[in-house]
Amino acid sequence: MENGESLAGKTIVVTGAGRGIGREIALLAAAEGANVVVNDLGAAPDGSATEEAPANLVVAEIIARGGQAIANGDDVSTSASANRIIEAAVDRFGSIDGVVNNAGILRDVIFHRMTDDDFERVVRGHLFGSYYVSRAAAPHFRAQGHGSFVHFTSASGVIGNLAQANYAAAKMGVVGLSKSIALDMHRFGVRSNCIVPFAWSRLIGTLPEDTPEEQKRVERFKSMGPEKIAPLVVLLCSDLAAGVTGQIFAARRNEVFLMSQPRPIRSAQRDEGWTPQLLAERMLPAFRPSFYPLDKSADIFSWDPI
Repeated sequence: MENGESLAGKTIVVTGAGRGIGREIALLAAAEGANVVVNDLGAAPDGSATEEAPANLVVAEIIARGGQAIANGDDVSTSASANRIIEAAVDRFGSIDGVVNNAGILRDVIFHRMTDDDFERVVRGHLFGSYYVSRAAAPHFRAQGHGSFVHFTSASGVIGNLAQANYAAAKMGVVGLSKSIALDMHRFGVRSNCIVPFAWSRLIGTLPEDTPEEQKRVERFKSMGPEKIAPLVVLLCSDLAAGVTGQIFAARRNEVFLMSQPRPIRSAQRDEGWTPQLLAERMLPAFRPSFYPLDKSADIFSWDPI
């Protein structure tokens, strides 16, 4: 397979593709031969306001480069509108071969000040949105015997960050969703994987910069362009990644990681069972050396990106 042909003949839906990471994925997918549905609601980072211009601009850029693309402004966070996104792909290009669930919003706030709306809007955008769009595509994937889902999770979910309980809960939910899809649809030739992206985007642009530590974190993100995420996404959408499913990858400038998934690391057993007192006396001392500290993502990925 020659360069520029890894997605030849395939139709790929990219949500949240009007700017940032989604835009770069759409551009590269088109350059690799895909028909691309550029979905973007045109919303602000917190989900407020809408405009159609971002998706239209990306489509115009793809067409100017000789590619095939259409714009779609439907909201991923409701079932009916998510179905329209997939219908747009099938109506225009005759098929749907890949879904990239990238759309979402941020409403960062410390947990004890978080409102119900802050929590529900973020979870609906990321987790419900990923479910609705994937569910709309699933019957097509099953009928044709192939298809690839690429879902965006986050270091805030798989590791943790301050003031993002809503976002972290949604993104860990996406991990569980992806694994379940991989298990349920493997027999139909359908793949489902997650990516943890490290890249500067509008959403990252909402991070606080009040302390030297926060300022350093933001500067590190600014050095990681969204275009560095796109090659891994395109790979996972293509036949080059045949058999790769149920995995969590991370992309950080020129670094690619395979992330761990929860598995037992210590055990304790007692034939007679346990009491709270015995657990405190015997289990806790045995387990404590293996306890995870309250790490944030910056503590785990502490070195400058390569």
